[in-house]
Amino acid sequence: MNQQLKTVLLTVLTLSVFVIALVELSGVSKTALINKWEGEEQHHHDHATENKAAANIPKTTIAFEDTKHSFGTITDGEVVRHAYKFKNTGDHPLVISNAVASCGCTVPSYPKKPIAPGESGEIVVEFNSANRLGHQQKNVLVYSNAQEDAISIGFDADVKEKQ
Repeated sequence: MNQQLKTVLLTVLTLSVFVIALVELSGVSKTALINKWEGEEQHHHDHATENKAAANIPKTTIAFEDTKHSFGTITDGEVVRHAYKFKNTGDHPLVISNAVASCGCTVPSYPKKPIAPGESGEIVVEFNSANRLGHQQKNVLVYSNAQEDAISIGFDADVKEKQ
């Protein structure tokens, strides 16, 4: 083999090994030996597994008084809350398995105990407007054993600077 061909082949082999090493170490590949996303996947569930706590419970129905709320104009740094009231309109207990906010500035709290048929409850959503100037729209996905696995509730606010 001539010297030039050997050099080209060695260069291709070296670059291939380098690319494989980068892919493995970066975690880009789902089958990478060292996958940096592996630990984070435990915190970011897909929508199908988000509702597994309520999966084996009979389906029921839920009715919200409102699913959208407007806080109007608020001041930067102000913390506001809204209670989204709902009623279990079905024939089986309602179990809310999770409520996930679209942003870290929004914190939902929901009943942990089953809501009996005909009973009511509320999901309180708290929004911290610190450093969120301008028009804000946030959503919370509510996972339960209702007919719809995930129901979106949300709000908007216009955050102005402190005077």
